[in-house]
Amino acid sequence: MAAQEGDGPAVKVAALRHAHRWISEEIRPVYSVEEARPVSQVLRLGRGSCSQRMAVLEAVARAWGIPSRVRGLVVDGTFWYPRFPRLRRFVPDQVVLAWPEFRIGGLAEADQTAAPWLPVSELFGAAGEPRGRIRYGFTNAGPETLFEALSRTSVDWDGVTACPASDSCDLSAYLLTDLGRFDSRDELFARYGQTLCGPARLLAEPVLGRRAAAF
Repeated sequence: MAAQEGDGPAVKVAALRHAHRWISEEIRPVYSVEEARPVSQVLRLGRGSCSQRMAVLEAVARAWGIPSRVRGLVVDGTFWYPRFPRLRRFVPDQVVLAWPEFRIGGLAEADQTAAPWLPVSELFGAAGEPRGRIRYGFTNAGPETLFEALSRTSVDWDGVTACPASDSCDLSAYLLTDLGRFDSRDELFARYGQTLCGPARLLAEPVLGRRAAAF
């Protein structure tokens, strides 16, 4: 299912949802630290981190004529502690996260927080509302990855979602700095760098780049 020029907003959103499902099924989740890896390499390898798979979604959107940009977020490293309980001392204090947004004209303002840009966190549901598909939010403690969680629960970095007390869809406590919007993730990383420096990525990638983030 591909969006075409002239399609309405509902068709474009549905196409992006379809692309998200395809990426979830076809690109194996791993803990790669090469956040600026070209999309072509991610597709060739058939595996990628959440950040790399989001980059694939952005590339698909642009190929369909849907402009994309990213919001630069600096996230507290403790957010990833549950995934690495025995390796916490190696988790960076801060992680630079490129959070995609898609320009989809014609959506009602109630369906997006930054009209006409639709954040990837709102691709499967309106802003300020939990998805209602599953009772719990996203804790980063189980086998599910952040990329997959987007399709069934709210992932909220701004604290605007009305989550149940037992839910974890509000992740705003982990957001340290909002770096603003950038035309591409390449621009974001060029200005602020990737989470790990070059030598650290060189050492970590051979191990983490193949370690499955089980889903």
